[in-house]
Amino acid sequence: MADLEPAAPKLEKLISDSKETNPAACFLVKFWGVKNQIATPGKDNLRYGGNTSCVEMRVADKRLIFDGGTGIRKLGNSLLSQMPVEAHIFFTHCHWDRIQGFPFFVPAFIPGNCFHIYGADASNGSSFQERLAKQMTHPNFPVPIQVMQSELKFHCLTPGQKENLDNVEVETILLNNTHRSVAYRVSWQKHSVVYATDLEYSCESFPQKLLNLAQNANLLILDVPEVANSNLHNSASPELQEKVWLWSVETAKAARVKQVVLSSHSPDYNDDRLDQMEQKIKSVFGNACLAREGMLVSVN
Repeated sequence: MADLEPAAPKLEKLISDSKETNPAACFLVKFWGVKNQIATPGKDNLRYGGNTSCVEMRVADKRLIFDGGTGIRKLGNSLLSQMPVEAHIFFTHCHWDRIQGFPFFVPAFIPGNCFHIYGADASNGSSFQERLAKQMTHPNFPVPIQVMQSELKFHCLTPGQKENLDNVEVETILLNNTHRSVAYRVSWQKHSVVYATDLEYSCESFPQKLLNLAQNANLLILDVPEVANSNLHNSASPELQEKVWLWSVETAKAARVKQVVLSSHSPDYNDDRLDQMEQKIKSVFGNACLAREGMLVSVN
């Protein structure tokens, strides 16, 4: 079972306490951004937060970061007191809400830090390094990626391959062919966490590739999928939206995961609406909840 702790300030204490007794005895997950599409600050988004997708995992002595939405800026600021920093940044795909925070990731500008960056090639053949660099070129952004003085080591992912970071294994699959979205399974000792985004909804079946990847995981972090044929100006009906949320939970149950956290919330959903949805998904799967900015999960 994964233990939830909603209070973000306890993250550093838990890591510190864990290192004092055994430096390699922790598997912690923290959510730094939980919205999709665009950041949504304001009084209606205080409980769940308004930053776009970013998740941090502390696994043994490794720091893994998944996606670089606006939440990565806050994560970066929290690292300034811990430098020099080495981390592995895994991108699922290059939609704006996954990369828009990277130019504001302050530790990447500071010499002495080291970041391993992983991502798959796009359908047009462009590398993830090229795509991150292009969003920082004039006239889009005043500071090019070359100004980042940390050591940036880019790794081109081939979905299906495994990355071994000493005793931490990162398994990958291509989850969405259209957007070239990669899902990850992080395994350490007998514990595992799956991070899956950009899932395509089907009323007829569960996604078999995800079921295989997530089978018996301690924790599944799952985006609620966008409904096909909906767009920013013509969103799906509330009934269909609710059906998709419940389908996501049923997918997790079919994979026999111990706990599921649904993330990447619509910018149109405020705190009250998300509270309502959480009550409904808990009625289907008691070990389900919605991601909140600052939420900490201890995987054990």
